Order: sequence, then structure tokens, then C-alpha cells
Amino acid sequence: MAQLYFYYSAMNAGKSTSLLQSAYNYQERGMQTALFTAAVDDRFGKGVIASRIGLKAEAYLFQQDTDLLTHIAELHQNTPLDCVFIDEAQFLTKSQVKQLTDVVDALDIPVLAYGLRTDFSGETFEGSHHLLAWSDKMIELKTVCHCGRKASFVVRMDAQGQPVREGEQVDVGGNDKYVSMCRAHFKQLVW
Repeated sequence: MAQLYFYYSAMNAGKSTSLLQSAYNYQERGMQTALFTAAVDDRFGKGVIASRIGLKAEAYLFQQDTDLLTHIAELHQNTPLDCVFIDEAQFLTKSQVKQLTDVVDALDIPVLAYGLRTDFSGETFEGSHHLLAWSDKMIELKTVCHCGRKASFVVRMDAQGQPVREGEQVDVGGNDKYVSMCRAHFKQLVW
């Protein structure tokens, strides 16, 4: 029976690396996969999932208005899918997370979604909020703060290296803009 998995973490925990490795494992065994990533994040090119260690793969793009159930059902009709992978899952809408539950429940295709749990202010993203509520299994991928403790939060930094406390929830960036920290250090800088 298929299930919806949510792999979540702070930045730099290896979410994209894990996704690409899992997708490769399916493909190596002759199984069919579909990879999706958020159109809003084009740091590595449009329709590319890339990890910091150099792995990458092409992916379908999703936007706020993408009907994932219809798109995945069409792909599945042409070539039966064994698994669907979603990168940057925090950018999913509530409706899209519901659609992914339908992919699992109606199409019987496992879905592995990877994303951030919280934003720079410590609030959940819409996609993460609903994945945490509706996933069959949740797996935390861990990374560390500069102090050595588990990092569960991300701090957005400005060009001068100062923490940003206000602004739009979505401001795509990498190590140039965000630092993963434990709750104690996050609270010192942001709260």
C-alpha cells in the first residue's frame, strides 16, 4: 500500500541529496519515477533538482496553480509510475498536498516529499504545515548548528550578516542568505 512521506529539516541537512539517491535507487531497479520541484526556486536552473555535493536531475516544475493529481495521473497513464518525488515541498499549497494524498490513496503511488519545516521566522510554510498534518510517515533529516546541537531552524541574514526578522516568507537562497541553527541560537537572533 502506497504512503505519503514527508522528509523535513532545516537547510543543509541533505534533503535534495536524499531525494536524488532514493530516486536513483528506484531507477536503477528499472522502476519509473517522476520528480517535481518548485518553479520559484531556480538557483540551479529551471526544472533541476541539485544537491550541494553535485548530484542533480531534471524534474517537472510545480507552481501554486499546478494540479499535481492531474499531472501525475497523466504521466502514470503513459508510463506507470512506481514513485513520485517532490523537492522544495514547503512551497506546496494546501490543495496540492491534498492532491498528493489522492495520488497515494487513489492511484496507489508512493509520494516522497522533501522540504523545510519552518521559515526564517519560525513559522511553518503552508505545504509543510499540511504535510505534517496529513503524511503517513514523517522523517526528520538532521543537520547541526555552529554550536554542535541539532539545528531545527533557519535564520535569514542580510548582506551585512545581520539576522532578518521581517519580510516576505519566500526569499529563495542558499548559504549566501540562510544559516541553520539550534532553537537557542535562533531565539537569540530572531525572537
